[in-house]
Amino acid sequence: MYEHVLVPTDGSDVAEAAVERAIDLAEKYDATVHALYVIDIDATNLSLGTEQVDRLRQGKLDEMPEVKAEAEEATGVVADAARDAGLDVEEHIRTGSPARAIRKFVDENDIDLIVMGSHGRAGLSRTLLGSVTEKVLRRTRVPVLVVDVDGEEADG
Repeated sequence: MYEHVLVPTDGSDVAEAAVERAIDLAEKYDATVHALYVIDIDATNLSLGTEQVDRLRQGKLDEMPEVKAEAEEATGVVADAARDAGLDVEEHIRTGSPARAIRKFVDENDIDLIVMGSHGRAGLSRTLLGSVTEKVLRRTRVPVLVVDVDGEEADG
């Protein structure tokens, strides 16, 4: 049923809440786990200079060791859990708008299931802050399992 399970991560507790669920499902279906970290260019623009943002857009992560290390640490948490469970795992780093990059990754890599975390915000706070999880959920054609920060599956 599932051959490729995607776990988008930003290294936060919210993202890590989804890892256990993703590993459990991947074990049941002997699926490959894909850990994906997206460097949010829009958010990065606020903290880096134009030259550094251009390097990121060009994929020159080796020239930005601190950004690369943060990404590798985040995907490493997912990868370590998958390897500990005896699963095949691949780590990926992309740049761009997170929701858009996740959707593009899904389309290009035959992903069968996305497992991702959410803060569980509702109403006005979600509208004002936006939500990568919600954007992915609404704009992708593959199943998305949303796990709230406490590790519970969200109703949906």
